[in-house]
Amino acid sequence: MTVSAVHRRSLPLLTTEQIGALKPELADVIEYRKSGLSLNHVIGCPLECGYCVRHLFDNFEMKTPKRLMTDEAAVEALVSHPYFRPHRTPIQLFNRATDPMLPVVKPHLFAVLQQLDDRGLTNHILVITRWRVDAEDCAVLNSFQNLRITVLVTHSGIEDPAIEPVNSAHAADSLRMLYEHAERYRTILYWRPIVPGLNDSDEHIERARELSLHAHATVFTGLFFRDEIKDYYEGHGLPVPYDDTARRKIMPEQAEQRILAAFDAAQQPGAAPWGTLFRKTSCGVAYAHGEADYNGHYGVRELCDICPREQVARCAGAWVKPDPDEVVRAARALGAIGDVEINDRAIVVEGLDEPPRYYLQHGFGYQCHDRAKPHLYRQHGRAPIGWEAENGPYPA
Repeated sequence: MTVSAVHRRSLPLLTTEQIGALKPELADVIEYRKSGLSLNHVIGCPLECGYCVRHLFDNFEMKTPKRLMTDEAAVEALVSHPYFRPHRTPIQLFNRATDPMLPVVKPHLFAVLQQLDDRGLTNHILVITRWRVDAEDCAVLNSFQNLRITVLVTHSGIEDPAIEPVNSAHAADSLRMLYEHAERYRTILYWRPIVPGLNDSDEHIERARELSLHAHATVFTGLFFRDEIKDYYEGHGLPVPYDDTARRKIMPEQAEQRILAAFDAAQQPGAAPWGTLFRKTSCGVAYAHGEADYNGHYGVRELCDICPREQVARCAGAWVKPDPDEVVRAARALGAIGDVEINDRAIVVEGLDEPPRYYLQHGFGYQCHDRAKPHLYRQHGRAPIGWEAENGPYPA
């Protein structure tokens, strides 16, 4: 099966004037996120998930996908980006402004994958969807020879159609389909966003357990709840899940503990089995491909308490504290100010936004944190909402 087998008419291109009217962040087709350098030259989505990050780009009402540039130009922009490293930089495709498996978007996803694969690149490629995937799609995904592709299927189990109009059964069916046909790619149950009182009941957890058996790994995480998303909830009469918003995802401690208690119970003799569970996306992706985590989460050791022993050993073997001189030179070249610290958990810098920090993180395979926005003990880089104060400081 080749990409040509699923060819459809190309999406229309936005005009220069239309692109100029977009929010600058949306018009910039490449963004560096923690899980990879993100390519988003297709924007617009009809799925209307209430918590979607498209609210942040003022294009939630753009329901019809359109392109900002050709697929060829987008690939060239990606591989020539100053933060792109062949074979090393993880890449995300169409994860910010559309769903890559929509029928009109899918041909462009496959075209980009084909062009990257034809270059002999072996980078990790993350494709995140909640839409329908069929056997023909799986055949195309299996056809790429070089890329390390992971399809992450978002499944929340949220039943309120005003918050999530897309029936979660679509994602469940896609997950099973992908897992059944996986050869060269891997698939992950992306259990998110988990919101206390909305989709964390015993029934929701049991459903996730069942689905976890149809994935190479399961990653669970909370709600990304910014001011723009809160405004949308309030404006549409939706139940607001939290009083405050946050720059990081909100995953309260009690919600995590309920999930981990169910996971622990499944490890007992005679209990119903549970798939392999991770807190972080890159941990699940790396495990699914039999590799060490490319984000260096092993330094944040309390993250590893639910990981399989063989994966902890794999990450421990690859995790090396980087040379201080190299780190300082690289950080300074990116604009870091103040002291550059390398402790047993992370590189700590000042004056760098997220993209250059992620560039350092992926380059050294070692966590890189902003001194002004510390990652607190046991919160795992999450928002402080729902966590007790005593969980904050690192242990002595």
